[in-house]
Amino acid sequence: MAETTETLFPMRKFFAPEFVFGVGALDLAGRYARNLGASRVFLVSDPGVREAGWVRDVEASLEAEELPWVLFDQVSPNPQMEEVEAGTRAFEEHRCDMICAVGGGSPIDCAKAVSVLSTNGGNIRDYLGVDQVPQPGCPLLMIPTTAGSAAEVSQFAILSDPRARRKCGIISKLIVPDVALVDPRTPCSLDTHQAAGGAMDTLTHAAEAYVSNAHSPVTDLLALEAIRLVGAHFEEGIAHPARPEHRGHLLKASLLSGLAFSNASLGLVHAMAHALGGMLDSIHGDSNALLLDGVVRFNLSSATSRYARVTEALGVSPEGLIPRLRELRELAGLGEGIASLGATEAIIPDLVARAMADPCLVTNPRQPRPDEVAQLFREAL
Repeated sequence: MAETTETLFPMRKFFAPEFVFGVGALDLAGRYARNLGASRVFLVSDPGVREAGWVRDVEASLEAEELPWVLFDQVSPNPQMEEVEAGTRAFEEHRCDMICAVGGGSPIDCAKAVSVLSTNGGNIRDYLGVDQVPQPGCPLLMIPTTAGSAAEVSQFAILSDPRARRKCGIISKLIVPDVALVDPRTPCSLDTHQAAGGAMDTLTHAAEAYVSNAHSPVTDLLALEAIRLVGAHFEEGIAHPARPEHRGHLLKASLLSGLAFSNASLGLVHAMAHALGGMLDSIHGDSNALLLDGVVRFNLSSATSRYARVTEALGVSPEGLIPRLRELRELAGLGEGIASLGATEAIIPDLVARAMADPCLVTNPRQPRPDEVAQLFREAL
């Protein structure tokens, strides 16, 4: 039977910030901060990004617009709730009225959370979950320096709660940034491992968005192009960090994947990766890379035609998807399994409980039983 109009064109809302992509985008920070009405900018980053020089470039742009700023750069690789609280105190103490984040997903997610508290008050735990933020935060200007998280365009903010050893998410259109300045120069300061982990993160975002049960014709286009770009530029982007054309394409892939998953959501890989990150404080891109091929194998029977298009976009033969995912993982230096992150058989029950409670599981094309998730963790060891 032919597909109906309803199945061909399901009704979906698409939400995205304004973004500028291209060489020199970072230098527009001061102009955009001024346009957003800032009088004092709260600049969020981390020590590594500051040492790479990108923070100073943004400060120079703010100076050119005669805008004062306050720097908060005490953000961990997995941003912690206590850091959000410390950032909010500094934001309020210095009477800032706009936030600019410079860095990867960690400073950007921390900045989003500070923005929530800047207008809503209370404790950041009050806003965890889906659509729990009642009021928009202060204006957000994001400048990503990694190619992977795509936090600069998404409605997700992932935070770590060390006391509970859990990663938690705020998912709300009210935390989608106002503007993202995406400059292909910035990923060139990443080392090989960071670049490879970021590319695997992008690939996971795009693949999960494409097979998500909340996908749409628009997110499909974005996700498939992101996959194509990763497939075409992965090796060169890792091997030649000084060539911005390759890392720039990986940054563009990250941007496209972010627009896709922010609207189509994610799946089982992320549910499991969040569990690992919460318990073991593992790097998110590494966790995704180590889980991706196993979850694809698990999902394959429930989304066969969709994975066929993922395979085509990645540039491999119909039977070559899972081998190619494993090959990319090994090229990223991640060939040893999740035991290399500290995972053991003993913590699998806790990992399963956390993964089963993760909201990303809702849009996975195949709904797993707890014993099936446990088996996937075991196979990934």
